[in-house]
Amino acid sequence: MTMQNIISLFEYQFFQNALMAAILTSALAALVGTYIVSRKVVFISGGITHASFGGIGMAYFFGLNPFLGAVVFAIGASLGIEWISTKGKMREDSAIAILWSLGMALGIIFVFLTPGYTPNLMSFLFGSILSVGKADIVVLAVVLVVTSLFFIIFYRPVVDTAFDPEFARTRGIPVTFIRNSMAILVAVAIVLSIRVMGIILVLSIFTIPQNTALLFYGKFSGIIKGSVLFGISGSILGLIAASAFDIPGSAAIIFMLTLQFLISKGVALIQKR
Repeated sequence: MTMQNIISLFEYQFFQNALMAAILTSALAALVGTYIVSRKVVFISGGITHASFGGIGMAYFFGLNPFLGAVVFAIGASLGIEWISTKGKMREDSAIAILWSLGMALGIIFVFLTPGYTPNLMSFLFGSILSVGKADIVVLAVVLVVTSLFFIIFYRPVVDTAFDPEFARTRGIPVTFIRNSMAILVAVAIVLSIRVMGIILVLSIFTIPQNTALLFYGKFSGIIKGSVLFGISGSILGLIAASAFDIPGSAAIIFMLTLQFLISKGVALIQKR
């Protein structure tokens, strides 16, 4: 693919929409993903994602908007994980595993019971970034603004709660409010990212750029900035690769993000020596 062909991609509306969606998703995932990685509950994003499949299946069965069902189930799963791990006297990873399995099981059951063929199901599983519309971009932008404002207003409580909730409580920080609010923001961010990355791959956008940033930054704010940088650059390279080789955009983006991590890991090892 020549440079002229690459430049010409940016003239197409579908590519512009995909690019904007990738940028907004990367920024949103940088904020939410840094919180997830800092709390050391990486698989909470996978648990919420797969639990939301139950909502998608039920929405299809009852003839409702699949994303509405996904949002309801994702928020329920996220708050459920918080409640079970704090009040239910169960380990957080066990709560994630239970809701992960339950959501997938319900989704499969209701999709199977839905009369006729569900043509959009594959886009939920593997993403469809090249078919993102302006309405999707507007929703992503609104949620990004709301999430950014929350981080700006409650930055220190969010950081303290992520790293040491018990210490945060001794300082009078409303840990329950922060964790539940973040649980809702995490759930919404994940569901919106499904449109771009798909249920199968969405876990990666919330973890790979953040772990790449961790190689170079130590502070919470630095990890966010690094995650935005690596997320956006990896997404752009992935979209270009997807168009050049005619491969799925979400898979190409994850490949590029992983490649960035491996190269950065190599650079970090060389610097240590």
